[in-house]
Amino acid sequence: MTDDIEAPTAPTVETNGALLSGPQPEVARAAGYPDAPPRMGFFTDTSVCIGCKACEVACKEWNAIPEDGLELTGMSYDNTQGLGADTWRHVAFIEQRKPLGGQEPGVSHDDVDVFAAARGLGGSPSSPGPGATAPAPPDVQAPAGSPAGGISPLAPDGRTELRWLMSSDVCKHCTHAACLDVCPTGSLFRTEFGTVVVQEDICNGCGYCVPACPYGVIDQRPDDGRVWKCTLCYDRLGVGMEPACAKSCPTDSIQFGPVDELRERAAARVSQLHASGVTDARLYGEDPDDGVGGDGAFFLLLDEPEVYGLPPDPVATTRDLPAMWRHAAAAAVSLAALAVAGFARRPR
Repeated sequence: MTDDIEAPTAPTVETNGALLSGPQPEVARAAGYPDAPPRMGFFTDTSVCIGCKACEVACKEWNAIPEDGLELTGMSYDNTQGLGADTWRHVAFIEQRKPLGGQEPGVSHDDVDVFAAARGLGGSPSSPGPGATAPAPPDVQAPAGSPAGGISPLAPDGRTELRWLMSSDVCKHCTHAACLDVCPTGSLFRTEFGTVVVQEDICNGCGYCVPACPYGVIDQRPDDGRVWKCTLCYDRLGVGMEPACAKSCPTDSIQFGPVDELRERAAARVSQLHASGVTDARLYGEDPDDGVGGDGAFFLLLDEPEVYGLPPDPVATTRDLPAMWRHAAAAAVSLAALAVAGFARRPR
């Protein structure tokens, strides 16, 4: 009889439960979708962004986002300033006093004086080769102070090194989304695609998610206090369409697809740029071992993250919650023990 009784086995440990930190390969499964499709996201290659802002316009049009002021800062040609409740995609314009760097193997641009070349535009009566320009029409007057037949110099101080970095920023759809973890109403939820979406009809405007976001993405509208951010066009994903911003990007700077495939594509692109002499190229937000478990929307940058207004080492603000509760419990127990000891020593 006893031979037919099987020995008890150790309970199965669920290894894909929702975590507060560390790698989590199957985000949607951890959120309760056992048959979830591949995690979807964005790879934004800033090296080919031309700053056209088509993504901003497409995002606003598809999601019916209201106009947000369009106020020039006086520091840039950018007129939307940053991400917010009414700007879910933001194209930054960053001017730097440094050379762009080589774009082709074996080609150096160190000896090119772009301002001298600009002053010479229109000075030749013919166009002998590629890139040459025709003479200015006779009815066009050159600006005062410019050389005959040319244009006014762009930098009177003789500076010759200049580049623009352009980057389309968006919600990162973090693996460990602190905004989702602190939401008391369930307005923020994880979709079957691994993205994070706000249900504005459930949001009560408490604002807990705003300081919880390590990137400063999510924001409240001043009229009713509810929060808004990029949904990665959840309504379009449900019918097999790509997000509006990626669909409208003319240079494929914004690429949409399964996150695992995008990470492989991004690594190959960085290797290509390094081989071409662009040694500053790097990836940001793709590492599953970083402080947010890797982003669903990550970037190829041409400089340090701080240059683009991104935190250099983002960390989910809820990562330390278990340790904080343990410390609070230990402190409470210590205070209770001291109180008991104090009463026990009182004279009778």
